[in-house]
Amino acid sequence: MNLSQESKPVRNLLLRVAYDGTDFHGWQIQPLEATIQGILSKTLAALCGEAVHLHGAGRTDAGVHAEEQAANVHIASPIPCPNLVRALNDHLPESIRVLAVQEVPEEFHARRDARSKIYRYRIYRGAVCPPSLARYVLPFPYPLDEAAMAEAAGVFEGTWNFRPFASEDPSAAMEEKSAIRTVFSSRLERQGEELRYTVEGSGFLYHMVRIMTGTLLEIGRQRTTAAVIRNLLSSGSGSAPGSTAPARGLTLVRVNYPVGRLTWNATAPDRFAQ
Repeated sequence: MNLSQESKPVRNLLLRVAYDGTDFHGWQIQPLEATIQGILSKTLAALCGEAVHLHGAGRTDAGVHAEEQAANVHIASPIPCPNLVRALNDHLPESIRVLAVQEVPEEFHARRDARSKIYRYRIYRGAVCPPSLARYVLPFPYPLDEAAMAEAAGVFEGTWNFRPFASEDPSAAMEEKSAIRTVFSSRLERQGEELRYTVEGSGFLYHMVRIMTGTLLEIGRQRTTAAVIRNLLSSGSGSAPGSTAPARGLTLVRVNYPVGRLTWNATAPDRFAQ
């Protein structure tokens, strides 16, 4: 076998990606639509001169944003990680930014190895929403019992069957066991003119955070109670009383990995640390 036929060494790279999801049809590749995964994969393939398959830590819906999504890819290209960050950002639309690229072990997988994900939903409470915020918040200037919402948010914490707080996923049949999730932290706080609902969990079902947010809004409007949430979580059946909150207010804040398994060193983000 000559050198041209020999396989090049393959690296496994973890990418941290931020994006404004307003103009995209979500993360996952779709044949006829612009998606984050699709554009990022196409740009990466063009730069590296090889076919790539990008594994995201999870899917975000159309219109949902990310401060720090995670994805890994196996490539043979020898381009150094810092150079790859610069090259990708030179060719990607400004609404998608690669924050860091680092080498990780060959067996690392962005979705399977994730310990938790943090999402934040922003509700603007002022009378007039500034245009600069309109793409990232849900304007809601109407009366709300914010104290009741904050108290009810804590009810979601724990390991439950979250099927009542999920929509049917059109891309995959959801088995009974797949609806079990652990929510480590669920809190709603007022920050200036905004209510911010921040939730960290082991994983999330289709539309789960948006339906949880919609339910909290119903509590704020005094149309339901925290007891209803408790009953739904305990039974794992029925339907949440809230509608699905609009996508634009939701942001994936960060994907976390177990300490010791993967640590992102912000001062040297191209290096894997154990």
